[in-house]
Parts: sequence; structure tokens; C-alpha cells
Amino acid sequence: MLNWDDPIGQLKKDKAKTAAAKLPEITEVTGAESADREPGNARKAPVSAGIKAPVSTGPDRVQLSGGAEPVRAEDKRIINGKTDINQLAPFKYPWAWKYFLNANKNHWTPTDINMGSDLHDFNHKLTEDEKHVYTNVLAYLTTSDILAMRNIGLAVMEKMSAPELQIYQARQVYEEALHTWTYQHCIESLNLDQGEIYNRYRVIPEINAKIQIANRRLNSVLRPDIDLEDPGELTNFVMAYIFFAAIFEGCWFYNGFSPVFALQRRGLMKGTAEQLQYIMRDEVMHASFGIRVVKHILVENDVQLDPQAIRDMWDEAEAAEKAYARYLLPRPILGYNAEDHSEQFRFMANRRARQLGLEEPFPGAKCTLPWLDEQANLRKEKNFFETRVTEYQTGGALTWD
Repeated sequence: MLNWDDPIGQLKKDKAKTAAAKLPEITEVTGAESADREPGNARKAPVSAGIKAPVSTGPDRVQLSGGAEPVRAEDKRIINGKTDINQLAPFKYPWAWKYFLNANKNHWTPTDINMGSDLHDFNHKLTEDEKHVYTNVLAYLTTSDILAMRNIGLAVMEKMSAPELQIYQARQVYEEALHTWTYQHCIESLNLDQGEIYNRYRVIPEINAKIQIANRRLNSVLRPDIDLEDPGELTNFVMAYIFFAAIFEGCWFYNGFSPVFALQRRGLMKGTAEQLQYIMRDEVMHASFGIRVVKHILVENDVQLDPQAIRDMWDEAEAAEKAYARYLLPRPILGYNAEDHSEQFRFMANRRARQLGLEEPFPGAKCTLPWLDEQANLRKEKNFFETRVTEYQTGGALTWD
């Protein structure tokens, strides 16, 4: 089963520790070593009057023809690093590479999933209230995943200075595009009015409000003149990253799929729900990765977050989610209602805050949808690529630890 607080076992002790670079031995030193070394930084040779530290010519210290020294893992930083961004190994963050490898196992495409039963369900089984829920979930998700793709691809990835992080984020950009294809596939399969569905986020205030909150966070870090060596800019970047990892993907997306899963539990819209299960696996990984990146940035750069700014972010997100839930579910559908949707958001917000090492924003919030975590633990009884020459390892075969 997938551990939602730790989807790839990131909290387990990593047995494969990166070997520290060997240092030349110095037998005679006068003067004091610098006292302001940061943890993990490369150890600098001591400076002394009249004495030179010998330069190693062994395999651990190769002088390149261009005059540069080899990249050492301990010199890397997630942001504001000074090492060669084009050199993948040695790893400073092997867990980021593990995310990339694991993400590639969740391989699928929307057209491999049969939507025939969904077409019948939508036209002959869903009530008007259920159609309202289903189409508005699609309307919200279509815009949200494009926004998520822009955030990672344009605002986050280019600021990373360790390539092992960029490589997973490149996969993440692809996955957000794949998710957008999924919603388009659902819309086309059900013969829905594409223009009307895609424009709902612009004309329905409760959907638009969530998009505008995300746009504001994105635009604040998408500026070409942003300088992450400035403490204020860096703090704003971290806040935007927290929003997208913990709230946008970790809560809003997670919660956003649940109305369709509620239909699936009654045997309805199973094709759509199956696709959302694969998307949900991706989004849990995205949220987990982003949260881990943020925690490293906080430590490496000694960033102190403003508790009131964090509190305001949670409250704004909750207010937007409650309004969206009331619009989505003005009347309950069988097995699902607006109150449960909103309370589940608060429960998930507490989970994400704990992962970040922050105070829970909504103490005492209850898990109103205990079946929701199970949706990512899909086990297929058949391989939906079985008609292809090449057989892929799909999400149903994933091992998460």
C-alpha cells in the first residue's frame, strides 16, 4: 500500500550515502581554519602564512584541461548553487533521482482506457445534480493542470541548481500535460461542449477564485528580474512553492478528484475514475517532492517563514475550497456532500502541514472520506497495454517502498 506521508520511502534511512570527497592531509598548519563553514559545504584547505597545502593529484582531485575542478556532491545546492548544472552525478540529492525513476513506472495514456461505459452512464444514469458535479470537476481540473505545468516548467525548474531535481521536474511537466490530455479525452469521449467546459473557470466565480489565487502566487515568482539571493524574494519563492506543493497539488487536486471517485464507488463513470486514479498517483508524488524540496531550501538558506503569512495562506485556500464545494454540491449526491468535501480539505491541510514541519492549521479536522487514500492503490486485473507489442510497467504494478 502507498504510504501517503512518505510515497517513496523518503523518510527511511538512505543506505546509499554519497561518499565524502577525500581531502589532502596537512601535517603542519599555523593559523585558524574558518569558523563559518556551513554543514555540507566542501571542506576548504586551511590558510596559513608561508605554508601551502599540497594539491592532490589522485583520482579524487583531477585537474580539468579547462582549469575547472570536478563537481563534488557536497558543493551542490537546490537553489543558488555554484556548481555545473549540466553534471548529474555525483548526487547530492539521490532521493530526487529516485522520484524520477519511480515516476516512470506509473506509465499510462488516457486513450488506453475505455470510456464506453462512461458515455452510457452520463447520458442514461447520472442525475442532473451528478452531471453538474462531474462537468464542473472537469472544468476546474482542465485549467488547474495547465497552471501546474506552467508553474513547474517556467517558475520552478529553471531556478533549480542541482540537475537531479530538474530531471524529475521535467517528468512532472510531462505528467501535467498528460493530465490535461486526460481531461480533454473525457470531454471528447462524452461529446461535451469543449468551449463551454473550458470557459467555466472564467465565468463561474467559485472556480475562478481558486485559479486566481494560484495565478497570483505563480506570477509573483515568474518575473524575469527575480533574485533568489535576496532574502525577501527567496521567502516569497518558498511561499509560492509551499502553496503549489502543499495546497494546490497536495490538497486541492487530491480533494478535487473525490466527487468522481464517489461516483465510481457506486459503479458509475468508471473509465474517468480509473484515469483519475493514475493522475492521483502522480499528484501525490508531486506534492511529496515539492514539500521535500521546500524543507531543504529552508535549511540550506536559513529561511524563517512568517507564521501569520502561513496562517493567511491556509485560511484563503480553505475559504476558496468551501465556496467551490457549495457551488459543486448545492445538493448532496448519494454518498457525497459539500460539508464532507470541505472537512476533508482541512484534514489534508493538517497532513501537509505536518509533512512541512509546520503547525496544523485546522486542529481536530476529521477524515470524512476514509476511502480516498485507497484510490491510488489501484490494482488492475488485466494489463491495458496487452494489445501492444511492448508491455509497459503500469501503475498497477508499482512498488512504493
